[in-house]
This record gives sequence, C-alpha cells and structure tokens, in this order.
Amino acid sequence: MVAAADLDRMVHPDEARRIVLKYARRLPIERVRIADAAWRVLAADLVATEDHPPFPAATMDGYAVVASDASPWREVLGEQMAGQVLDIEVSEGAVVRIMTGAPVPPGADAVVRVEATEPAEDHVVILQEDVAPGENIRPAGSDVRQGDVVLQVGMELGPAELGLVAGGGFVPVPVSARPRVSVVSTGDELVEPGEPVRPGQIRDSNRFSLVAALAAVGSEVVWSGKAPDSASALRSLLVARLAECDMVVTSGGVSMGDLDLIKPLLGDLATVHFRRVFMKPGKPLNFATTDAGAVVFGLPGNPVSALVSFETFIRPALRTMMGCRTIDRARVPVTLAQGTPPSDRIEMQRATIRVD
Repeated sequence: MVAAADLDRMVHPDEARRIVLKYARRLPIERVRIADAAWRVLAADLVATEDHPPFPAATMDGYAVVASDASPWREVLGEQMAGQVLDIEVSEGAVVRIMTGAPVPPGADAVVRVEATEPAEDHVVILQEDVAPGENIRPAGSDVRQGDVVLQVGMELGPAELGLVAGGGFVPVPVSARPRVSVVSTGDELVEPGEPVRPGQIRDSNRFSLVAALAAVGSEVVWSGKAPDSASALRSLLVARLAECDMVVTSGGVSMGDLDLIKPLLGDLATVHFRRVFMKPGKPLNFATTDAGAVVFGLPGNPVSALVSFETFIRPALRTMMGCRTIDRARVPVTLAQGTPPSDRIEMQRATIRVD
C-alpha cells in the first residue's frame, strides 16, 4: 500500500505504466463459435490435427497423368471433380480429367493444364512435350503439417486468421473473455450533445470518445450514466460497478476542488496507487485497484487529457488483460517540421504525420 503522503507525488509515466500493468490481471478463457470470434484474442495455440491440404490437389484444370509417360495419345478413364474421390488408378497410356482443387488420383504424379491438350471423345492428345513430376500439384501438407502451430496464443482473429480457424476445423474457438468496462462521466455541468447549453455548462464529449476507444480495443462497454456532484450517489454507483466490472473508467472529479469527488471516494473504496503523473496533458490521473481485482482509472475531465491517458495507460492495460501478443501501437521515428517549446513535464504533443 502506498503511504498517503506519497500519493500526491508525481509518478514518471514509465513507473505509472509498470504499476498499471502489474495489476492488469488476465481474463478467463471463453469458447465461442467461429462466427462470434472476429477480432477476439486467441487464448491458446491452435495446433493442426491434420495435413492441409489433406491430399495432393490439382492447381489447374487439366489432366492427371504419369509424368514419365511419353506417349501423346492417352485414354481418358474418367473425370475427377472437387469434393469427390474416384476409384481409379492412373497408369501409362491413361489420364483422368481433373478440376482445380480436386484430389489427384493414385498413380498420377503431374497435371497437364487443359490448354496444353487436344481433347477427343474418349481420349486426349497431350501437346506438352516435357512434363515434370509434381507439375501443377499442391502436395498434401504443403500449407500446414499435422502438429504445426497454426495460430499462436495472443493473436487477434481478423479475416485471414478466421479463415485458418475455419479451414483447420478449430471449433469452438478458445478466446480471452472481453473486459467488461464501466464508463462514468461526473459533474453537474455536463449536458447531452443534443441539449441546449446554459451558461457554465459543457457537452459531455468524453463519454463518446472513451466508449468508442474502449470498443475499439474489444471491451464490453457498460455506459453507467452521468453521475451528479453528490458523494452518496457517486459512491453507490461506483460500488455497484466495481462489483460487476473488470475496470471502471471515470472522467472528471480528480483535481483539488470541493466537488472533485472521485479522488476521496477511490481512497475509501479501493487501494490507490498513484494520483498524479509527471506528464502533460494528463497529470491528475488516479489509478486504484480493489481486493477483487477490478482496476479503476480516474481520468481528468479535459478531453485531450482523457484520451492521452487512455492511450498511455488504459489501452495497454486492456490488451494485457486479454493476453495480446503486443500491447502497444507501432512506433516509427519522425523528423519534426518545427521545434517544440521546453516543458516542465514529459509532454505528449499532438501532431500530423506527413509521409513523403
């Protein structure tokens, strides 16, 4: 537990991040249908139980042949379509008409594409002089071998990954549970975007920014409404949400004013780890945890400060909770077009990136 005297010291962002990630506990595993697995995080390695393709397959429409057979005239024994298996073995002097993706029949070791043939009623003339073994055939297991790790734990299941999941028959899909996150806006001065704004009031923009940001990470967002400047009402709301959510995110009420109620309430309801971060914007950031494992972020009410705090701390925490392989956005070096004034804190600057 942090001593009360130390709570108001400014914590370096790197130290604050380490503290946050220390308390970002892994979420349990769920098993879901493939149709429900899009953009979920894989909770276990998926290991192939069979070769893929499971048989040598034609990559062209044409004729399955014996590559060493030099005779141009060949008897057509039948037609091999995708999705079926003929009880026919190909030998010299014979071929089987075959379609793309169909299993190559026994005895054949090459496929001559149809453009290099001259079909007749019951035979075909092979116009191609040299046929190499394996030509136009995708060998069994050429994509995936039995026992291969197809997808690794922590990967996010996008369109390509879901195709591999379905192709490998991985049903149901083991994924991390989605973090359940409550969003609470605080302050009597907040009004809905469509309502008239009276003197001293502002529209509640943080609600929509934070809900969108949380949804983009993969959270199950619980909008908990606008909390009035009432200690008893806010306490009741926080107690309820802390009991049913993995994370609670509040905006506003973390500074030094008489009606900044989040800070004292968190001290009563949870273990506070820090209240101020040595960065700009986003200095008045409260972080606390409960004995049950819920984490609480008390964000500043300033919209830019709230989003900077989200990107710096909340997003990495959520991705850690879901077991993502990477928790940070990609970083690229850039050259400043103009200098920035010195700051007394680590400063997060807004910028537009131009790629030449």
